[in-house]
Amino acid sequence: MALIVQKYGGTSVGDPDRIRNVARRAIAARKQGYDVVVVVSAMSGETNRLLKLTRELSKRPSEREQDVVVSSGEQVTVGLVVLAIQEQKAKARSFLGHQVRILTDSAFANARIKSIDSERLFASLKRKEIAVVAGFQGIDEEGNITTLGRGGSDTTAVALAAVLHASACEIYTDVDGVYTTDPRICDRARKLDRVAYEEMLELASLGSKVLQIRSVEFAMKYKVPLWVKSSFSDDSGTLITEEDEAMENVLVSGIAVTRDEARFVVRNVPDKPGLAAKIFGTLAGLDIVVDVIVQTPAHDDKRTDLAFTVGRLDLEKTRDCLRKLARQIGTGKVEHEVDIAKVSIVGVGMRNHAGVAAKMFQVLADEGVNIRVISTSEIKVSCLIDEKYAELAVRALHTAFGLDAKPAS
Repeated sequence: MALIVQKYGGTSVGDPDRIRNVARRAIAARKQGYDVVVVVSAMSGETNRLLKLTRELSKRPSEREQDVVVSSGEQVTVGLVVLAIQEQKAKARSFLGHQVRILTDSAFANARIKSIDSERLFASLKRKEIAVVAGFQGIDEEGNITTLGRGGSDTTAVALAAVLHASACEIYTDVDGVYTTDPRICDRARKLDRVAYEEMLELASLGSKVLQIRSVEFAMKYKVPLWVKSSFSDDSGTLITEEDEAMENVLVSGIAVTRDEARFVVRNVPDKPGLAAKIFGTLAGLDIVVDVIVQTPAHDDKRTDLAFTVGRLDLEKTRDCLRKLARQIGTGKVEHEVDIAKVSIVGVGMRNHAGVAAKMFQVLADEGVNIRVISTSEIKVSCLIDEKYAELAVRALHTAFGLDAKPAS
């Protein structure tokens, strides 16, 4: 039998009625002839509630113990989903991360999957059960509970789909697919039927909240057909798949915006070999992900300014680290700001077309938006701008690159 993995996010399992709906969908897929593995997140708002509890007891909680607490949200959901399936006269069994043995490294709160033991899942499917797996959680070599970071249930689902050689992985959420941009910002956004893995990878890394970036990496690496669908409708959704010729004809597929970054500037860094490696190596050792990096030319005194962005959640950790490094290597002042946004255009068609970046810059100039920093790759151009202009920039770029939905006739 063909096998599919269905993943349901927090809003899809937010209350008993929605959990019954998940059960109906899983049973319907089983009746269509599929073996079915369901991956679930914690109920909507539950992870935030648990995190808040940890911080009421500790200003800087141990990440190991925090993982013990927050992983319990998914444990509740798997049990409830199985009960709902059984109540509808179908067979199902729940599995926690350690029962499947989703083995991860020991980077608590942001662990990476190393391997998955599929034996118990295949045994469950052989018994004609719907296997319901807790997303987001795993276990390290020492037996410690670990979690995979925000949106980690997406990664669980795609990793399972890869290991089980599933014919497809369906991500069910509260939106009916991937849009050209955030519909809450631009009411002319339209749903895309297909998106290339690389485009989705860029969109996920640049602020699109539809999928966690690591889940897209897994899908691309193992060529898992990945669907984004709504659990509240029967819309066909968006397929994330391999790039084809038709996709290359589209100049820009989407506009992304992120407002959860902080920008740091380390002033007067000695212009010597190895200092940049020391700074960014130390940040990497703290699991701080650095994004846009800009180094100014050295001054007459052989010193330079080093600027880069990190996620706002890492602001305090980054600031403390940089202040210690500044004293060690003799830099100037460490500055930071948070009132910035990153607006990006993404499209595999950029590889074969000239003038895309110039058009973006002109559109922003026409709207009076000053560009602070520019970053590019083969299929994207990103600009750091003042946060107050973020929505204006998105709407202007969306129109300029022909992404607006056609008016209803």
